Amino acid sequence: MEALIEAHNLYKSFGETHAVDGLSLRVSSGEIYGLVGPDGAGKTTTMRLLCGALLPDRTVETPRRGVSTRDVSTMIRVAGYDVTRQTEQARMHIGYLPQRFSLYEDLTVLENIRFFAEVRGLKATEWRPRCMEILHFVGLDVFTDRLAGQLSGGMKQKLGLAAALVHQPRLLLLDEPTTGVDPVTRQDFWQLIIRLVSRANHGQGEVAVLVSTPYMDEAARCSRVGFMRGGRLLVEGTPADLRLRLDERILELRGQPLSLLRRVAAADQDVEDAQMFGDRIHLRALPGKTAEVEARLRQHIPAEGGEITLLRSVPPQLEDVFISLLE
Repeated sequence: MEALIEAHNLYKSFGETHAVDGLSLRVSSGEIYGLVGPDGAGKTTTMRLLCGALLPDRTVETPRRGVSTRDVSTMIRVAGYDVTRQTEQARMHIGYLPQRFSLYEDLTVLENIRFFAEVRGLKATEWRPRCMEILHFVGLDVFTDRLAGQLSGGMKQKLGLAAALVHQPRLLLLDEPTTGVDPVTRQDFWQLIIRLVSRANHGQGEVAVLVSTPYMDEAARCSRVGFMRGGRLLVEGTPADLRLRLDERILELRGQPLSLLRRVAAADQDVEDAQMFGDRIHLRALPGKTAEVEARLRQHIPAEGGEITLLRSVPPQLEDVFISLLE
């Protein structure tokens, strides 16, 4: 598969904050690649570097024998174009949806799309059929005359997606596109993304999507996932491969009172972590110690006055992997 993103050795600092620290990334056509990490991990800065909104640092500080600097060799290519040297050619292949709604609220839906179509160079004979096609795709074709400022949060995100798609980009950069919208809209939005990639894979042009998300259920929909922290890519792989990192190490515990159950479980010598997952607790045991932990908890929890309603080994979720990486 053709690489639509090739990034190597990216650095970006703001004062003493190292937002991106030696990151390398490759995303191929047909992929939905998910960037996941805590606030401040560097996801948004990475997106802005990839689309040319920020320039990567060419020198970085090295904490050896006092503060000194060294030159670094960086590379960002999108659809074969060097983003730092062929910025406009690269941007013609990029559709970018930032975190915050950035369209014109005093223009209608159709006027917004027309504006971005014409900015992207679509001729007068081309922009209207293309705009109506993309508005139909995102489900806004019946709202063409509504002011953007009167749209709901989810509809604004769909309008932003339409604006990002109007020039038929090969690479779509989505920065936490569903944050703050309701679950139904999140589902609809992801169906649009999946349909977009699926349609491209069936002969309508090669497309790749890079999406940052705080939601693990969304990360599970991606072809590959990369976990970021402190500006670095800690690990990447398919959701299934990442879950295998904790295979046969997760116990699910339910009962009452939850505070007591968690305290007793966290005190076990072979439990690395105990996290609340709604009305249950996920325990991460040391490798090969799951059965021993389960046996001890079945003794210790009742002895402490707690009640176990369920204690079993379960397949790890991406949340379990994410928490283990943060530690």
